[in-house]
Amino acid sequence: MSEYTEQDLEQQLKPLSKNGFLAFFQKIWRWWLGVWYNFAEKHPKFSHILYMVFFFIVFSEGVTIIQFLVMTFLPYAFAGLWSTPFVWPAVALPWKDAAGNALNYAIFNEPVKFLDAANKTILASTAAQVEAAQAAGHSLQIAGLGNFIAFEIAVFLAQCINFPLQRNITYRSHGNPWYQAMWYFIGWVLVSIFTNAVWGIINPLLMWWNWNEVVIGLLKTVLTGGVSMLIFFFIFLVIFPDNNKVAARKKARYDRLVAAGAPQEKLDLAKAAYDKAQYAADLSNAEKEAFTASSQLNSKVMKYFAHVKKSEKLATKPNDTEELKAEREKKAQELFESAALAIDTKKEKDAAYEAVKAQAEQN
Repeated sequence: MSEYTEQDLEQQLKPLSKNGFLAFFQKIWRWWLGVWYNFAEKHPKFSHILYMVFFFIVFSEGVTIIQFLVMTFLPYAFAGLWSTPFVWPAVALPWKDAAGNALNYAIFNEPVKFLDAANKTILASTAAQVEAAQAAGHSLQIAGLGNFIAFEIAVFLAQCINFPLQRNITYRSHGNPWYQAMWYFIGWVLVSIFTNAVWGIINPLLMWWNWNEVVIGLLKTVLTGGVSMLIFFFIFLVIFPDNNKVAARKKARYDRLVAAGAPQEKLDLAKAAYDKAQYAADLSNAEKEAFTASSQLNSKVMKYFAHVKKSEKLATKPNDTEELKAEREKKAQELFESAALAIDTKKEKDAAYEAVKAQAEQN
């Protein structure tokens, strides 16, 4: 028989919002966490992959939407640069615009865009072409260097949001954030050059076909964002490695050096690297286990009280029997004991997590 009471179980649940609408979704969320971590306990490897892919896609798509919204308005802040072409390197394509100007392929391909009196697109990739279009009285559109700068700012802001979300939630990394941010930035620059090279062949055609600027912005965000997302999934696996695998590699290296009779100085460096990696792994594991235990406790306590509430309603039914009551009482006792055991598990995991965090302070 457990030493806990119903009041002890009630105290484990965080108070729900006084707003009924929010409270409803809080209950669903708590129930889902319990279901998820019960599943993760039975299928650790599969659930880990599922968790990582899910949050990676959600965060990547989320920042892509933010990027698109920023690009809808930010180009107007650089309206003074719409008339400045930014085309490099300019490689002439076989297509021409309404004025006879050759369309260009370029890694950075933001020609100036005009509309003539017949609403046909005029693309100016050089200063001379811009002057000719202006002299002809053509209408200047969103494009050029101003549009390029706005897009790069939008992408950079999106990545500033994406990086901490992916690091702290998707990959639960405890590595050096500045080192990881440096490699993330380098990766972003290289990926940006690559996606700009892909967009360089698409953009002049869309502008030549006189597509709406909002649609072009959406396509650019989806196409370049989709390619970036795919590449970054593998980049993240490198800069946010599994802490347990890193620790295992560091230990294997240290053991090889010991077996080979390496100099003490080399052994000390390898041991220090292993200790650091092992601490990161222990911290990550303890944090995950503490959060899992908390979620499972919430789920089991909610399940117990839901059963009690249901039993009280059934007890008022005229067709309720002593046999049914006994079955419900037995089930309630099983749920209560399960929730009580979850309290002890949570205390144990919380204590282990705090002990691992305390190691850093001692060292």
